[in-house]
Amino acid sequence: MTVRVGVIGAGIMGADHANTLHHMVSGAEVSIVADIDPSRAQDVAGKIRGSSATGNALELIADDAVDAVLIASHDSTHRELVLAAVRAGKPVLCEKPLAPTLAECVEVVAAETGATASMPLISLGFMRRFDPGYLEMKQALARGAIGPPLLTHCISRGVSSAPGATNESSVTGSAIHEFDVLPWLLDSPITEVSWHAPRPSGAADGFQDPQLILLRTADGVLSTVEVFLNARYGYDVRCEVVGETGTLALTEPAKMITDSGRARSVGYAADWRPRFADAYRIELQAWIDAVGAGIRSPLASAHDGLVANAVAEAVIASMHRSGTVVAVEVPTI
Repeated sequence: MTVRVGVIGAGIMGADHANTLHHMVSGAEVSIVADIDPSRAQDVAGKIRGSSATGNALELIADDAVDAVLIASHDSTHRELVLAAVRAGKPVLCEKPLAPTLAECVEVVAAETGATASMPLISLGFMRRFDPGYLEMKQALARGAIGPPLLTHCISRGVSSAPGATNESSVTGSAIHEFDVLPWLLDSPITEVSWHAPRPSGAADGFQDPQLILLRTADGVLSTVEVFLNARYGYDVRCEVVGETGTLALTEPAKMITDSGRARSVGYAADWRPRFADAYRIELQAWIDAVGAGIRSPLASAHDGLVANAVAEAVIASMHRSGTVVAVEVPTI
């Protein structure tokens, strides 16, 4: 079965997803691309044979030429569009976050729970679960390669922040990946958090950058999360787990080493797409395979998105309370 996918959002992420679905994912066909800017949607659709463009995302969801929906539009649109897909009874893959606020996440999860579909319709784009390095680390932890984990250290650095970045958006737009991948990696939920910061970088424009977040999971593991959006030197994601008998750490997936001028070096990507290209491709293939077979998606669920937003809300609460420890409270639905 070929799954006809409607892609909403023709910006950097949406265009990249459309290209990956068209060229690298079997069983998928990009039938329609939607964007608030119709010309941008046309630019993406024009590169894919048989694909059309529209400026109306809700019309895309309702169109009979769309079997499944991929949402890569602005965060502020996620709630409305996911709810529309659920009402239409169509599987939907939404890029994080599930919705901008915890209250909106509750509404989305409740809508999915009350839907008449035979299985959950919502998948969430926490692609690190499909990254080969993170998967190998999870498997090593499961077989006890370093004994019980004690500490984890996570680093997420970028070249420059997006326009309008704030203290809060650093949490909801970047650190939220760690709020999902760490409980998945350790198989233990985050129970309490605190937010801290050094003096801000001179490259940060009116907000705190970098930030340091402490997370404690139910198993007692303490995790540090550094988020530095304006690190400037390159896109750099790191993760190390310290156990009782050893450590595990991701390696930078550089494919080339340069030897020149009596020095050896590797290059860094300018953004997240090259670093997680394999993860996105594997994730999209897994989603299409599940949709085509009519089985439950192996991706992060709507409830996983709700939990990540609950952690983000606790971190932001700590931010506004001078770094005090805040317990994570996940709403019951």
